[in-house]
Amino acid sequence: MDTTELRVETGDRLVTDLTGAALDFCRDRGDGLLNVFVPHATAGVALMETGSGSEGDLADALDRMLPPDDRYGHRHGSRGHGRDHVLPAFVSPSVTVPVVNGAPQLGTWQSLVLVDSNVDNRSRHVRLSFVAG
Repeated sequence: MDTTELRVETGDRLVTDLTGAALDFCRDRGDGLLNVFVPHATAGVALMETGSGSEGDLADALDRMLPPDDRYGHRHGSRGHGRDHVLPAFVSPSVTVPVVNGAPQLGTWQSLVLVDSNVDNRSRHVRLSFVAG
């Protein structure tokens, strides 16, 4: 297995596109599987369309499903931080994508993204791993 760790600064973004890094990592690796894993209790990775307004739609959906307020038992950090700890139950901390001839087999409109609502920690690590097939 080949692996590398990315350091990602999310700033104030909920969604950070990782597609370019994944494409670069897989290039010249042949056929296999790409696994993307975020080792954080308050972030996840997803496949979604970007640049079409979907990022805002995701933010709105998360706010409806997991309101950023003080209703959570997990209460340290900024207001609503308990929601950040529930997020990975809905946005998985890992995604696996097939790779053919060194190219992740993403759909036409699919991008690989980091989803991070935690405003208390905007520096993230993302593990890319390739298992040859």
